[in-house]
Amino acid sequence: MDEREREKIYSKRVRAGKRTYFFDVKSTRANDYYLTITESRRHPQGEGFVYEKHKMFLYKEDFDKFIEALQETVEHVKTELMPDVDFTQFAQRERDEQDDFASELKWE
Repeated sequence: MDEREREKIYSKRVRAGKRTYFFDVKSTRANDYYLTITESRRHPQGEGFVYEKHKMFLYKEDFDKFIEALQETVEHVKTELMPDVDFTQFAQRERDEQDDFASELKWE
């Protein structure tokens, strides 16, 4: 198995408007694993687009601390800073957008 095949183990893409987030599990040469989180933002340029990317590496020894801090921070925003916002509306909007896109791809 060459290095490229061994390196990427799992990938999850999250589309969010002009941004796309990639969560990729990768392997080291020593068969250890780490996570890369990439934010890709699309910007118009000329007749097309350019993509600005920001990447973060998260190692297994930090997984639990990272998840805990992220959950606490999101919960703080939801309950303390924006308690009147119905965050479920964003999930519904995303499902509607996916349904709209899927309906455009139907074959006749």
